[in-house]
Amino acid sequence: MKRKDRATRGSGDTKTQRPLVFPSPSQATARPPANAGGSDNTFHPSKRLGQNFLTDQRIIQRIVETLAPNTDETIVEIGSGRGALTKSLLEKAGHVVAIEFDRNLIPLLQESFGSEKNFTLVQNDALVTDICDVIRPATEARVVANLPYNIATAILQRLIEQRHCLTEMVLMLQKEVVERITAGSGSVERGYLSVFVEAYCETEKLFDVAPSSFRPAPKIWSTVLRLVFRPRLAADVQNEKLLWQVVSAGFAQRRKTILNNLRNAPSPLQEIVKSHGGASIVLCQAEVDLQRRAETLTLDEWARIARVLQ
Repeated sequence: MKRKDRATRGSGDTKTQRPLVFPSPSQATARPPANAGGSDNTFHPSKRLGQNFLTDQRIIQRIVETLAPNTDETIVEIGSGRGALTKSLLEKAGHVVAIEFDRNLIPLLQESFGSEKNFTLVQNDALVTDICDVIRPATEARVVANLPYNIATAILQRLIEQRHCLTEMVLMLQKEVVERITAGSGSVERGYLSVFVEAYCETEKLFDVAPSSFRPAPKIWSTVLRLVFRPRLAADVQNEKLLWQVVSAGFAQRRKTILNNLRNAPSPLQEIVKSHGGASIVLCQAEVDLQRRAETLTLDEWARIARVLQ
């Protein structure tokens, strides 16, 4: 498991692309040469990718104990790195699907785990990987990952979009990102991501991880977060797309009131608002004070606004 601040990667394009899959011996007859990737010591973290590898065995063990893999389930690990967490997962899980972006790490992972019958390695970007496809023949899985700061939001949203085949995620993120994800209504940290995650997941902050647990050490602390998918959306709306258009518009300019943000919403939403009498009437019908700001609204209040606009 590693941290990658992949500043060179864009987060806007999430179109699914075909991954490069390295199957387990039960699915293939060929293996790479034993020295394909060299020893663990021959690989150096990439400065360009901002790689920081988790090396603290106590933290690794704690993550595995938190996840508690079962022998009959599939675990998806995003960002396997040099395989520090992968090794422990393979000892306990029925099947491990490791998704690694850095092609330079693929030979090393193949050398270390390619002979394991319950291991499948996928060389691809998590932002565009179809998780539900790569876990087949399994129909559901749990995810464990260490998400990079600059694309953590995009990957998290991508994972939530694939919730029909996922049940739970144990994620390590920067501590401040977790604070934003778990921020409740009224908190200055609350934003679009807070509302989005709340609608689909139950969250639990588990423990913090010091910079010294990584090599090289980052400058910030991390937090391990558990997210359990809800059986259904925790908001009474028929049009989910409309709900997220409303929430996005509401947080567009944080210093402005919800009234002003709805008045200045992007064209498609603005036309819907106008067709219902304008922002003032919509908010009154939803019983939301016109002068409130987005971070003070509860998920139910966002849903009331969306229902008025349906």
